[in-house]
Amino acid sequence: RKPYKKSFSVLHNNNGLENLLRFLIEVEGETGVRPTVIFESTGHYHTSLVQFLEENDYLYIMVNPLLSYQAKKSSLRKVKTDAIDAYNLCELFYKEELEPYKQRGIQLLNLRNLSRQHETVTGIYVQTKLQFHAILDQVFPEYRGVFGDLFSKVSLNTLLEFSTSEAVLKAGENRLSDKIASECVTRSERWAKDRAKKLVEAAHRNPFKNTLYQSHLISLQMYIQMLLQYQEHLSKLDDQIDALAEEIEEYKIIQSIPGIGGKIAATIISEIGEIERFNHPKKLVVFSGIDPSVHSSGKFTATINRISKRGSSRLRHALYMGALCGIRSSRNKRLREFYDRKREEGKPFKVAMIACTNKLVHWIFILLKRKETFLDLA
Repeated sequence: RKPYKKSFSVLHNNNGLENLLRFLIEVEGETGVRPTVIFESTGHYHTSLVQFLEENDYLYIMVNPLLSYQAKKSSLRKVKTDAIDAYNLCELFYKEELEPYKQRGIQLLNLRNLSRQHETVTGIYVQTKLQFHAILDQVFPEYRGVFGDLFSKVSLNTLLEFSTSEAVLKAGENRLSDKIASECVTRSERWAKDRAKKLVEAAHRNPFKNTLYQSHLISLQMYIQMLLQYQEHLSKLDDQIDALAEEIEEYKIIQSIPGIGGKIAATIISEIGEIERFNHPKKLVVFSGIDPSVHSSGKFTATINRISKRGSSRLRHALYMGALCGIRSSRNKRLREFYDRKREEGKPFKVAMIACTNKLVHWIFILLKRKETFLDLA
């Protein structure tokens, strides 16, 4: 087979996509066959192309970059250009049995986007907590312990208004008690007075009677405001994820497995997508990246084989946490029995946990295929 015409670039804008459409129509006119489009997965950059191809009813194949990279390595010449990459993808299309990309439901894609956004914001929130701790240690370290939860709204809002020992002592217990009571109306007046008393005691113990660096105070208040904002964002995301997940049948199926709560279930179903994308549980295992990597050459066979970690890292983490929660306190008796059996065989903790995660994937595959709950699993 010879390439049709010369290679060209396709800009991801209206003009670029219209030029691509004209080319595809031209190819169909020459060959009498509606062409299939093959391209590499490129994070979010390919989404405009995918939408364009779906709107114009073109079959497309999205290739995992790992697969195309392995194909390129088979060439003796080390050349890297866009034109050669495109040619290699075309060769891959004829050499390999590649499956057309199966379109995913909008609901599951929305759930995946929200779950990933929640993970991203949580990561930023945790980093902000660490930075907040560092500044608090230089302004008011004794504030820890005044409230049961340092990061509760009542704690952060109280610290925002009374950020130093000087401010606390100047306000006095009555004003502090009124502030705390207004921030936490569900608690009793006695509780608010008790917190106010503890706060005054903390101010007396605080080694920094006066804040030497005004910059520390500015930073502390900035971090408090950021923490409150992140809490609000995470709360909204939680509500949106819960509302969207409740509309999806698979969500309730996954949650029927002991040890898997709402957040883990939402991540699992959104990362897996439609179970029809997989015709065997082993393919789901590979997609999760918990399949063992095998090393052997001649008479040598490795005795320690780590998992490949080439699949979805978010899915892999959610599955691992689901398995871990299942064996803790024996929530999932079947999984706990399987774990204990592996440990009795002499398997290390991590090896036993990966085996449990693998078992969990097989259960999820069966349940989603049959549309049954865990109780129905024989």
